[in-house]
Amino acid sequence: MANVLSTCVLTLLIGVGAQSAFAAQDNDDFVEDASAKGVAEVEAGKLAQEKGTAADVKSFADMMVKDHTAANIKLKSIADAKNLEVSDSAELVDKAKAMILELRSAKSFDQAYANNQVKAHEATIDLFEKEASEGKDAELKAFATDTLPKLKAHLEHAKALAKAHGGDAAN
Repeated sequence: MANVLSTCVLTLLIGVGAQSAFAAQDNDDFVEDASAKGVAEVEAGKLAQEKGTAADVKSFADMMVKDHTAANIKLKSIADAKNLEVSDSAELVDKAKAMILELRSAKSFDQAYANNQVKAHEATIDLFEKEASEGKDAELKAFATDTLPKLKAHLEHAKALAKAHGGDAAN
């Protein structure tokens, strides 16, 4: 039960604001989706720093907080210059904190976090690849293109983490 609950918490964190990466994206949609995913990564990373027990999980979470915070700042700067709005994190954080209180097993948390990082990064990569190839705004397209290598590295790291913790998303 704790594993199912922790998976639900992480899915909420990571999936908030996400639309299909294959839907037609305009600048507003990309900024909203990318910023929501970025905020979710930072919040999930903070949660893993607090609730995770394995050193490799905590180290990965620290990298997620740092890297996604930097990307979020860059995206916000671009969005502000174009009068586009980024996602608001307040509601997401409140929902996640309420569910976090019910987590019971730290080991299942580590496994759930690793699994969800694989899934989240796969979805984010799809979103960014679509923007990089089909985006209409040169600056957003460049942001997506420049961010993709780091996202792909995160995915490979997440797959190794999931494999190390008995996850089913490592393949």
